[in-house]
Amino acid sequence: MRIGLLTEGGYPYVSGDARLWCDRLVRGLEQHEFDIYALSRSERQEDEGWIQLPPQVSRVRTAPLWMAEDDGVVHGRRARRRFAECFGELAAAVCAAPAVLDGSEASGGVTASEVSRGVVADRFGNALYGLAELARDEGGLVGALRSEGAVRALERACRAPGALRAARTARVPDLLSVAAHIERALRPLSLDWYEDDGLGSVDLCHATAGGEAALPGLLALHFAGVPLLVTEYGVQLRAHYLASSAAEESSAVRALLAAFHGALAAEVYRRAALITPGNTHARRWQERCGADRAKLRTVYPGMEAARFAEVGERADGSGCADPDTLVWVGRIEPAKDLISLLHSFAEVRKEAPKTRLRIVGAPADGPEGALYLAHCKALAAQLFPDEAEGVHAVGDNPVSFEEIGGPEVPSLAEAYASGSVVVLSSVVEGFPISLVEAMFCGRATVSTDVGAVVEVIGGTGLVVPPRNPRALAEACVALLRDPERRARLGAAARARALELFTVEQNITAFHGIYLEIVSRSPVRRLVVDDAADPLPFGVPAEVHVPGRWTEARLMVTGRPRWAAGAPVRATAPLPAGEGA
Repeated sequence: MRIGLLTEGGYPYVSGDARLWCDRLVRGLEQHEFDIYALSRSERQEDEGWIQLPPQVSRVRTAPLWMAEDDGVVHGRRARRRFAECFGELAAAVCAAPAVLDGSEASGGVTASEVSRGVVADRFGNALYGLAELARDEGGLVGALRSEGAVRALERACRAPGALRAARTARVPDLLSVAAHIERALRPLSLDWYEDDGLGSVDLCHATAGGEAALPGLLALHFAGVPLLVTEYGVQLRAHYLASSAAEESSAVRALLAAFHGALAAEVYRRAALITPGNTHARRWQERCGADRAKLRTVYPGMEAARFAEVGERADGSGCADPDTLVWVGRIEPAKDLISLLHSFAEVRKEAPKTRLRIVGAPADGPEGALYLAHCKALAAQLFPDEAEGVHAVGDNPVSFEEIGGPEVPSLAEAYASGSVVVLSSVVEGFPISLVEAMFCGRATVSTDVGAVVEVIGGTGLVVPPRNPRALAEACVALLRDPERRARLGAAARARALELFTVEQNITAFHGIYLEIVSRSPVRRLVVDDAADPLPFGVPAEVHVPGRWTEARLMVTGRPRWAAGAPVRATAPLPAGEGA
């Protein structure tokens, strides 16, 4: 079958989110044909180029989310009226205050709040597709979404009776900020990806994230009836909430953007044929945002186990440079809470003075990551003065900060092999990749109870509350003192990882899901001859088998052609490192 893979800020670019698992998925499903539709996040990402793509990728089309040139479209009076009506409805749906959860029942056993949410969802969806149809007919909405009319429509919605309390306080700078954000999020509406030779010709759209990445899939479903599959290993709405809480924005801006992204997520979940969260933590978020439980299928991320096989298969289960060493591996940033880890290690040293801590990883991008690393190093120097065996010897610190590729840590597997216990101290975590890697290496682990940690560990490691250095220290000491228990937990962890978190299980799961969706929701296409007359039985069963079995031209009925306003590129795959 032909899959339209929808990405945002990742595959096929060299850098970005979900790049590795998308590449493994495409390479593993070589019996299918893939068209990649990628939204990029920055000019730097585009300049870095693409990874080497496999032969089953037949087409790549890209469009930037980070910029949108004025499309030059001048709307007539009728088009302006259509835009005002649709955008006004969308703004009203975003600004509508949610019903109070009082438990009152409506007809059919449905609560009043559920009825209210359904009305708002229909209102938002109808407005969204109305804007998409206007963009298809007129050639783009970039200028209209940036216009003063859009800001005024947003202001009217904020001042209307029943609007969100925070929205009523929005001032002009707040409205401009919200309107600019909505314009950026709705840029996929102005793309020309939805024609008969684009997403309208695929058998299935697979969005590798929610939010903007899934928006082209919604339009392909609306215009051409192409079923939509949505995979979220990190819930986009949750990521937005975390980012907005750290941003210096007014309460009105935060409330309106949260309402917009919540409405978009709800529409994606409502229209998707199936939704595949990467763990139970993500699944709970999706259910809370309105996803139907019957549509949810948990599919764990697939990771390469072979690179950790040598360490994990060592007979004694240890193979570490020092059995008294704790190891932390990951990206150094505040969410990983290395400050608590260092304070915890101070408690560990009181019970086990010979213990050492190796922190392996690079700081997060930007000045904040470097500043946090410097702060952690300063704290380590303060808590643990350099030790020496004698007064004339040069001492060293029991805490070391290292990066992969050095002489002592040449590879990621050797980083995990350098200690007897792997520690995770995060306060925020989605799917803990470093924890799975430690499990592949057969290591006993001590982790904080955040995100999907408990689900991943499944009883093969120790879990403590986050931001609790004493509890973290007690768990580490317990494993340091009991080598048999470490070996037993490490072996169980490796067996669990090989069962649940390999690339093979991930690919097998998606192969079955693809077949299920297409069998339940086939795209109805009309095959025509050169005279545009219908050809009965023009789509034989073998059309879904890889290869060119028919020369007939496929056309989705009722689909006019239209031009996009935002820049779009359609090119052949390039080798890694070359510009897109």
